[in-house]
Amino acid sequence: MKTIVVCSGGLDSVSLAHKVAAEHQLIGLVSFDYGQRHRKEVEFASACAERLGVPHQVIDITAIGKHLTGSALTDDVDVPDGHYAEETMKATVVPNRNAIMLAIAFGLAAAQKADAVAVAVHGGDHFIYPDCRPGFIDAFQQMQNHAFDGYASVSLYAPYVTVSKADIVTDGARHATPFSETWSCYKGGERHCGRCGTCVERREAFHLAGIEDPTDYEDPDFWVAATSGFSAEEVK
Repeated sequence: MKTIVVCSGGLDSVSLAHKVAAEHQLIGLVSFDYGQRHRKEVEFASACAERLGVPHQVIDITAIGKHLTGSALTDDVDVPDGHYAEETMKATVVPNRNAIMLAIAFGLAAAQKADAVAVAVHGGDHFIYPDCRPGFIDAFQQMQNHAFDGYASVSLYAPYVTVSKADIVTDGARHATPFSETWSCYKGGERHCGRCGTCVERREAFHLAGIEDPTDYEDPDFWVAATSGFSAEEVK
């Protein structure tokens, strides 16, 4: 498949880019600047595109992002610390973010005669992000089938939607993903904080995968307390 990868610059999407490059025909990466406090992640997406020898488009939707208020990622709201499945992590939800980004990415794919748009949503996102669940992925594909009827055929490729982040680490290692060249932390500092939900999830994923984590965390041990004894029922 001629595929465009929606790449934030994080561990998941960079691993996906390497997977697509190995298994399909990667024709480009697309990233979005929606005013996120951790927009430095886009620099890592650019480095990924250069490494894989494909074009990188950065779409500026900050004019839209500033109206998607109430999120710790776009507003002056503290990013919470702790496990991703905790109720407090709902502060990191950006309303309809994936639907907006994917609609644009599908338009790009149709214009560039691509066969697929790849997105790295995964099972660990299901707890708090409705637009990362299998039902959303299936419904979005159906919508695009109607939108492109008689004009184009573009598939939504989401190979990680039912697997864990540890599985992504394993898959990323299989495809020689340079994990140190990815950015996850929502706080957007000089180093990964090690305390926010995405840092905790990242650190835990390497542990569960049995693969050395090359990430430099300000608090490298916080994840142990954040994950011990915590359980939540996954939302399908």
